[in-house]
Amino acid sequence: MWIYQKTLQHPVNIKNGDLGMAKYLITQFGGPNGELGAALRYLSQRYTMPTGKSRALLTDIGTEELAHVEIISTMVYQLTADATPAELRAAGLGSSYAQNGFGIYPSDSNGVPFSTAPIAVMGNPVTDLHEDMAAEQKALATYYHLINLTDDVDIINVLRFLVEREIVHYQRFGEALMDVYDFDESKHVF
Repeated sequence: MWIYQKTLQHPVNIKNGDLGMAKYLITQFGGPNGELGAALRYLSQRYTMPTGKSRALLTDIGTEELAHVEIISTMVYQLTADATPAELRAAGLGSSYAQNGFGIYPSDSNGVPFSTAPIAVMGNPVTDLHEDMAAEQKALATYYHLINLTDDVDIINVLRFLVEREIVHYQRFGEALMDVYDFDESKHVF
């Protein structure tokens, strides 16, 4: 189905620790508009897409979102790698440390664990693709917010890469929507 390459889709080489930024970034792992939710949404929706092109696109973007989970997790790890438990506590990450140690746990920036509750899978291709376009826009807005929270160029460069990918995904979902609209409606009820 896909081949895993043991390299990140985009390099992450953060030189300075920043526990506050790590706390903010984790939302793109396990938050309601994050990469894990996007991956599961797209990989679940692909089964009811009426065309091979739309199914393939959801598979491709869904697996790419898993690569983005890796990028975000690597960023959080690098930002927290040298922290002490006392520093984690002072940065508001004491609860995370108490429950997960130094593990990267899927949650939002407030520590709320990952949930599938915000993931929409309707089984209607038009509805699902509109949901996907909205999801990409929400992730894009979150990345812009994250960029505004830091002046670290090592972080900003990775976030800009992720911004570019969100824009491309939005465009591809728009193309998939046109593909679905062009599909012979007599073969599938919308």
